[in-house]
Amino acid sequence: MNKYLIRFNKSRGQPDRGTMLHVWRVFENDIEYLAAEVKINVPSWSEVSEGPDWNIACQGFMAVDHDTGTVTINANE
Repeated sequence: MNKYLIRFNKSRGQPDRGTMLHVWRVFENDIEYLAAEVKINVPSWSEVSEGPDWNIACQGFMAVDHDTGTVTINANE
C-alpha cells in the first residue's frame, strides 16, 4: 500500500507542469504525477506539508488512465 498526497497544480500550463487541464499534482511515495482528474475510493484526510501547502492524503493503490489523464486510487491493486 502506498501513501498519496493530492495537491492543486498552481503552475499548470507552464513548461514541464502539464497542460491547463492538468489541475492536480499526485505524489506517490514522493514521485509526482500530473492529472486532469482524480478519483479517491479510499478514506482520505487533510495534511499540511512543506511550503506550507495543504494536501488531501490517503493510502491505497493508484491506477492511471493515460487517455483521459485520470488517476484513481483504490483500496486494492
